[in-house]
Amino acid sequence: MEVGSATRIPRFALYGEEMQGAADAGFVHVEDIRSRSRLYNWEIQPHTHRGLFQTVVVLDGGARIQLDDRAVEIAGPHAVVIPPASVHAFQFRPDSHGYVLTVAEAMLFQGAGVQSRPLFEALFLEPAIVDLAHDPETAGRIDALFGHLMAEARWRQPGQALMSEWLVGAVLLMIERQRALSLKPLGTASRTERARAALFARFRALVEEHYAEHWPIPRYADALGVTERQLTRLCRLHGDRSAFEVVQDRLLLEARRRLIYIAAPVSLLAYELGFEDPAYFSRFFKKLTGMTPAAFRRQRGGL
Repeated sequence: MEVGSATRIPRFALYGEEMQGAADAGFVHVEDIRSRSRLYNWEIQPHTHRGLFQTVVVLDGGARIQLDDRAVEIAGPHAVVIPPASVHAFQFRPDSHGYVLTVAEAMLFQGAGVQSRPLFEALFLEPAIVDLAHDPETAGRIDALFGHLMAEARWRQPGQALMSEWLVGAVLLMIERQRALSLKPLGTASRTERARAALFARFRALVEEHYAEHWPIPRYADALGVTERQLTRLCRLHGDRSAFEVVQDRLLLEARRRLIYIAAPVSLLAYELGFEDPAYFSRFFKKLTGMTPAAFRRQRGGL
């Protein structure tokens, strides 16, 4: 069953600019918060990006941030990391200062070196808010790196793509260091732990791509070159969930998003999420949430 674009959460390349096909593999865009937010009275409505990772760094001022179904207030300096397909919105304080970095998924994970790729994968596993206030020196260095990125973007010059890729990597690595510090002492992860984290990130990426196709777990395991048992053990280790539960959680998250943000019948959303029978979708949703899709939509004030 085909589903029209009217049933989708707004998806942009850059906010207010509709996507035309997939993002270019080398796509990098950087801008200061003021330049776009002022046009929308400092309020960016809920939307997603396809194939694009976004990092918003608020250095001065603050914002109320919506990431999927949670809302958080922050004051600078903070970094907000947003993977593709995550619904997000911002209401910035007027005259907030900071930057928005948007990067193609392919640039990070196809162009990055073998050693740096696991770091970026860990950073973009899920939406994250990284506090930079406890380390003013790092916040200052990130600010300076963004200044260099802005300068590179102003005009074409030899080696521009290489320099931009290097600066993007430096910004993301500094943010990942701060995120990792809040989890465990830097440098304590073993090579085995890093390999497992990279494999889990690959699984999450496959789930992101195929959850609406309802792939069975053995198919995910085959695509990753592991057994079903190994995959489930990996998910237990990194997410305290089975592989099946990880996939179900992603499908449920998308169902919740669409029930809140999309004004379409439940049956239409069910078809869009790969359910052939809307009644089965309702049973799936109620089993995991304790309420029907219609009741959830009413409770959350959905469209």
